[in-house]
Amino acid sequence: MPIRTSGTFDGVCAHLQIYYPPVQDIGAAMPHSPEEKKKVLARVKRIRGQCDALERALEAGADCNPVLQQIAAIRGAVNGLMSEVMEAHLREEFGQPARSDAQRAARVAEMSSLIRSYLK
Repeated sequence: MPIRTSGTFDGVCAHLQIYYPPVQDIGAAMPHSPEEKKKVLARVKRIRGQCDALERALEAGADCNPVLQQIAAIRGAVNGLMSEVMEAHLREEFGQPARSDAQRAARVAEMSSLIRSYLK
């Protein structure tokens, strides 16, 4: 599925709308290491495969139970991806001591905002 740069709805089929939240610049690019990047990209590819399977099921008129099960699996996969990327960001931001109280406060404020925005 494409990444949107603004909050929009895009129809996967006539009955399902998927919301793409606005992309926010949170400062550091992610993931930080080649190993993390490889893991995250593998997760994204698996999620894309799950979404493709969901789209095919919807187009074929599959029963509700398997469709709901697939949606729940996708939600779990996306939540796992969110946790992994957030954990990498936490390690990067807080792995080094803050140079000042102001920097420490800014880091905490950023993380608080990030958590409020994405873990609703």
